[in-house]
Amino acid sequence: MENKKKVIFLYLLFDVLAAIATWVVFFLFRKYHVDNTLFQHFRESIIDDYKFYIGLVACPLYWTFLHAFAGCYNKIYHKSRLKELGNTMLITFIGGLLFFFAFILDDVINDYNDYLLYFLVLLVVQFTTTYIPRVCITTATINRLRDGRIGFNTLIIGSDNVALQTYKALVESNPNAGNRVLGYLMIHPEDDDQLSEELPCMGCLSDLVDVVKSEEIKELVIAIQNGERKHIESILTMIMDLDVNLKIIPQRQDVLMGTVRASSVLYEPLISITPDYLPDWQKHMKRFFDVFCSIFAIILLIPIWIFLVIGVKCSSKGPVFYLQERIGYRCKPFKIIKFRSMIQNAEQNTPLLSSKNDPRITKFGKFMRQTRLDETPQFINVLLGDMSLVGPRPERQYYINQILERAPEYKLLFRIRPGITSWGEVKFGYAENVDEMVKRLRWDIFYIENMSLQLDFKILIYTVLIVLKRVGK
Repeated sequence: MENKKKVIFLYLLFDVLAAIATWVVFFLFRKYHVDNTLFQHFRESIIDDYKFYIGLVACPLYWTFLHAFAGCYNKIYHKSRLKELGNTMLITFIGGLLFFFAFILDDVINDYNDYLLYFLVLLVVQFTTTYIPRVCITTATINRLRDGRIGFNTLIIGSDNVALQTYKALVESNPNAGNRVLGYLMIHPEDDDQLSEELPCMGCLSDLVDVVKSEEIKELVIAIQNGERKHIESILTMIMDLDVNLKIIPQRQDVLMGTVRASSVLYEPLISITPDYLPDWQKHMKRFFDVFCSIFAIILLIPIWIFLVIGVKCSSKGPVFYLQERIGYRCKPFKIIKFRSMIQNAEQNTPLLSSKNDPRITKFGKFMRQTRLDETPQFINVLLGDMSLVGPRPERQYYINQILERAPEYKLLFRIRPGITSWGEVKFGYAENVDEMVKRLRWDIFYIENMSLQLDFKILIYTVLIVLKRVGK
């Protein structure tokens, strides 16, 4: 952990130095290009120019923010020099373009060709000063991995011939990929065991969570036959809350379907399964979009909320808002906020789901439910970070327990924030019982496996159309 922090610090330090160096070179170049007598009155042109000092502070903040936004300081032990080259080029171009339109367009120039010249100088200097230290740090890290000075505690799941061949491929891989294989888990106690002479057996699949925690496992390698691949789903749910990388030995159909994406041609080809369904920049953009749209929606809805407050108070006795505990991201409970659409104390003991002709729903409540206006206070939940605009609908623990008995893969939904609307809501609608919750689950699983900003926009558009047309279940 300490080594990891040092490497991150080095990336940050050299990014700051690169930004400062780029600003100094760029500032001097612009001044000299317009006035080639610059160095004859250096103090007046540079030393006494307050913009020079603003740039010395602002540029490092700007560029390190972009790198952090893009996730450059994450997974530092899983970087490649080629990928680092592409990422640095992309961030430099986008960052340079934003910088150009914000600061260079109103600059002093001799002619319009100077704009292109300034832009190219900015890109070349920023890329060079950023990439050279980065590739040096990345190379040093890769060498430490190959020498075994850095390694990841690795656990193999499986014990038959496939697991044996996988282990041999890992230890004989040259150069070393950084895996320190500590042992293996058997799927079943009665399974064929061919790894016992090579590694210690650490138990069975049911012991997975305890072994990962006690041995500080960082990588799991699933090496099982085709017939046993049904266990992959349960393994995913078991390690949901654990900081561990999961890799699977590909089968022939995986290769033919293009599932295998090797990070290096030197290592054993494995399918990497990561808990990050979105790239870092998309996760940040999703959260920014959630906050921006929620603030905008709350301001826009204030007049409507005043009308709804009056309507709820006049329709029946009781509070305006209804708070109910739901289970959200990483199984964390939170209070979901709604306008009360049922009579007061509609649910006394056992939790009850509402139905189409539920007598507990007030007349004004039916209107709110048809227009989905009762859900609009959940924009406050989004601002608080409990929910997102788009994500699987959160449920109560009482129903989650029943769903998990029939569909253990429901645990996968806890890997992301629940949402005001979801693909399941669009395709299926409200669930009136546990059977319908299980049926709707396949649409939510589809969403988390295909998450993207584009899909979020599509779901939001469909949701708006459903509300306007007052259709949907």
